[in-house]
Amino acid sequence: MQHTRSASAQTAAMLRFPDLTPVQEARKEAALVFRKAAPLVAVPPARPNPSLGHVKFTVLSFLNMHAYGDLLVSFMRMRKQTFIDRLNWQLPETAGMEYDQYDTPACRWIAVHEFGEVIGGIRISPTTARCGIYSYMLRDAQRGLLDEIPSDVLFFDAPVSETIWEASRLFIAQSVPAHRRSQVQAVLMEALSKAARAEGASQIIGIVPAVWSRWLRRLDLGAVPVGPKFAIDGTISQAALFNSSWGGAT
Repeated sequence: MQHTRSASAQTAAMLRFPDLTPVQEARKEAALVFRKAAPLVAVPPARPNPSLGHVKFTVLSFLNMHAYGDLLVSFMRMRKQTFIDRLNWQLPETAGMEYDQYDTPACRWIAVHEFGEVIGGIRISPTTARCGIYSYMLRDAQRGLLDEIPSDVLFFDAPVSETIWEASRLFIAQSVPAHRRSQVQAVLMEALSKAARAEGASQIIGIVPAVWSRWLRRLDLGAVPVGPKFAIDGTISQAALFNSSWGGAT
């Protein structure tokens, strides 16, 4: 679990990061987006941005992790630093790495890195995934398998489709300075878009912390809320759905 913040901090967060759209409008828009997935669109190469320095992204899997040295280890250790050390989530860890039941051969880990240092990342998993009693995070929450996420997290039944993947464990390292964070965010979302499309996904679903909602719109990701806002230990979050056809240049 995350560290509990004060009620005033929660209120401030809600005021600073409002809903993507009003709830009633969100229900209608979510239904339309969910029923009609956007076609896959070819994305032009990103334009060079000198301010990004040597920032790169790598999509890791069980099949290719051996080709990237200890990059996956560094990725999982940065997850531990972010979610356990900084946010105080109660998650499994070993050898300085955070992991859970969704880190399986079915998932992909997207690492944003510079000079070998992981500075951001996200995990994507197919909504068709199965591992014992588990499937994917949002669906398992809806099924009552995850105590920390409410079962009414979505406005509709959690999708199970080869063209919809779930994004989770999104982070940007605390070491990234404020003036570079928006640029690293853009690289991360471009990487997410490309990785999802490479797997045949036309839509991405996931829980979005309120802090991310504004720049999702700013990056023209067309995200729509697909569930009510909820708080977990002081963090205001909401399930969102967006198309994977975003081609933002970095």
